[in-house]
Amino acid sequence: MITVVCDIVLPVGLYYLLRACGAGEITALLLSGSAPALHTLHSAIRHRRLDAVGVFTLALLVVSAVASLLTSDPRIALARNGLFTALAGIWLLVTLFTGRPFTYQALRTLLPGKTTTLERLWASDASFRRVWRGLTVLWGVGLLCDALLRLLMAYTLPVDSVPALDGVLYAISWILLQVITQVVLVRTRTLVKIFGNLGPRRAFAATTRQDEASD
Repeated sequence: MITVVCDIVLPVGLYYLLRACGAGEITALLLSGSAPALHTLHSAIRHRRLDAVGVFTLALLVVSAVASLLTSDPRIALARNGLFTALAGIWLLVTLFTGRPFTYQALRTLLPGKTTTLERLWASDASFRRVWRGLTVLWGVGLLCDALLRLLMAYTLPVDSVPALDGVLYAISWILLQVITQVVLVRTRTLVKIFGNLGPRRAFAATTRQDEASD
């Protein structure tokens, strides 16, 4: 929830506040875009480490800010969200060629107490492996489609309308991918394999609490 507020809600609100105060498009985009950077720095200081995703986020923000200032083109700053999402989607698909796809690695991170169970299922259950490889394809392709829409919006719509639509698209994409993911996990009985008789609803609540705790 904190990530959503800092990376989505706060930048959009700050952009329109700055525009209402008379700031130019590029100035408003760069200042509002600093909120995710500050959140990343805060997390790095809090956990005393800066992971590859954090470095990539900061680098992309700096490069897009410099490019926007050099070209005086606000659409470069608008396109950075699409570029970030596209690279994230490609990264997810690349993990299909590694020993553990991204969604399975994310699950292990969210459920550290279930590591032994998860590794046992991964080693012995082919259908369990197919589920997580399939979900990684789903999220990778989904993020690439999301990125294409963001780039189209950045270069075809009025500049002032794009930040709000970016936030709406984020909500739609996230909810759609989450709903499909949960349906797949329930229909394939993957949650039962992991949580036993806990039941899909309580299992989903458990994964959600773990996700919130990771913020």
